[in-house]
Amino acid sequence: MPHKLINPNPDLRQLWDEGYEIEIVDAFLMIHHIPYLANDLTVKYGTLVSTLDLAGDLTVRPGTHVTTFIGEPPHHRDGRAINAIIIGTAPQKLHDKITINLTFSSKPDVGYYDDYFQKMVTYINILSSEAKAIDPLANEKTYKVIETEDEYSVFKYYDTNSSRAEISPITDKLKNLKVVIIGGGGTGAYIFDFIAKTPVAQIDIYDSDVFLQHNAFRAPGAPSIAQLRERLPKVEYLASIYRNMHSNIVPHAYGITEENVGELTGKSFVFISIDDSKAKEPIINLLELNQRPFIEVGIGVQIVRDQLIGVVRTTTSTENKRDHVRNNNRISFVDDNNNDYAKNIQIAELNAINASFAIIKWKKIFGVYHDAEKENHTTYTIDESQLLNEDHDA
Repeated sequence: MPHKLINPNPDLRQLWDEGYEIEIVDAFLMIHHIPYLANDLTVKYGTLVSTLDLAGDLTVRPGTHVTTFIGEPPHHRDGRAINAIIIGTAPQKLHDKITINLTFSSKPDVGYYDDYFQKMVTYINILSSEAKAIDPLANEKTYKVIETEDEYSVFKYYDTNSSRAEISPITDKLKNLKVVIIGGGGTGAYIFDFIAKTPVAQIDIYDSDVFLQHNAFRAPGAPSIAQLRERLPKVEYLASIYRNMHSNIVPHAYGITEENVGELTGKSFVFISIDDSKAKEPIINLLELNQRPFIEVGIGVQIVRDQLIGVVRTTTSTENKRDHVRNNNRISFVDDNNNDYAKNIQIAELNAINASFAIIKWKKIFGVYHDAEKENHTTYTIDESQLLNEDHDA
């Protein structure tokens, strides 16, 4: 049966109807069995691969005229390589199932292709016309039906951002993680926003508070008055937004305490974003006991001479480095009342940057970003714009 994207899109449907071996893998369009001439002028068959630009389940005009190829460098019938279209010869893994050998560029006079039928057929004709000059029986239209695999994805629609950037194999390193966010306030909400845009297997978020009007000014998005009147639990409000994108979101409208801290057992990673210092201790005790990695975030803000000063902090604990949490007092387990942040000063940008530092470090831990410093404690001092990294892995 055809892939679910084929029927609603005339360009993909035309490729299918005309007999091309079309296959869709995530947000990549593949056309197999394309005849071309190898350097010894024998006819071989390769596969063209293009990223798909989508609006939901509908294709839009291709964002790039460039495409890629699985096969050897193609040649003209006189033995010359078709160098006019070859712009890259380095193999590249685009997806777990797709490793390309070549990159092609054939830019139309108007600068773009109208749709994927026009784009793919242009490249098919360039390659196949040379093959057919040697072997008139060479044929790219096989009418072969490629059965689609019903692969489960946590996303409600394809991650075309990763495919366009050609980083799908890197992003996929996060696929099997079960992530917990404790605290759905300003920073926790931004962490949730970022995590929901990754392919993690499950997101659990804990918070006992209601989403109120002041929360709207330090959380991502813009709730309506009607939404504020509902007085939903923070976790339910956030889940209602991000379930549009990510399937496996589990909201818990309560906090983590000594009595229920066992719920964190078996999770891959925990973000702690709560103001209650005393409540952190049983959480961290369990995570350390079970050798689970976590990141705890915090913001300390004060009013000085009618202006705000403060520090944004990100503290990481993994099996490679844990002693700094207690020995260096990086995380306090005693409530500090000398923090004007508790007065609900509206500082969404600090929440966002705190969450960004946490997410970048999390992605370093799992190999998405390179980690040269291997720091486990980072502070950003607002008034000096000073970024300080400490507590490096031994």
